[in-house]
Amino acid sequence: MPLPPSTSERRLLHTRTITCQGYERADGKWDIDGWITDIKTYDVANIDRNGVPAGEPMHGMGLRITIDLELNIHDCVAVQDFAPYRMCPTITPSFSKLIGLNLGKGFTKAVRELVGGTKGCVHLVDLLGPMATTAYQTLDEIRYADFQRRERAGEPVKPFFVEACHSWATDTQVVKREFPTLYTGN
Repeated sequence: MPLPPSTSERRLLHTRTITCQGYERADGKWDIDGWITDIKTYDVANIDRNGVPAGEPMHGMGLRITIDLELNIHDCVAVQDFAPYRMCPTITPSFSKLIGLNLGKGFTKAVRELVGGTKGCVHLVDLLGPMATTAYQTLDEIRYADFQRRERAGEPVKPFFVEACHSWATDTQVVKREFPTLYTGN
């Protein structure tokens, strides 16, 4: 369903496109590739690039994180094909500091501490949120099957997605059907 029409006449100025893709690797890990592109509909005066014409990316940057089934980051690579300043790409090696982090609880705070503000690139940091949710979606079927197997075996288990949104509240029919031992409703 599209958004409703605007209540006012308007003119497009900027488009940000974020693309994230999850890949299964032959070595038992997964790559999550993310790309962010910012395009203006007007020319931008920019000394470092001798101007940026309308339609040419102001930002064209990507990240790849390599993760395991537990969502631990084993590798991280950053690139910047389009950036507003010549010095921008010099920060990309800093994103290797993310190696060793886990995409679960505390990830956003750890990212801010390691590559936030002047220690990184705000556009690449912005990309990490959608990449993390892409990782969850990429591993969804595998992790879900593992949770169900463990529950059937009688192991105490609470999947990460239970209590993460209204559909997965412990008193819903979804939880009652999928994880009955966690169900708290009537």
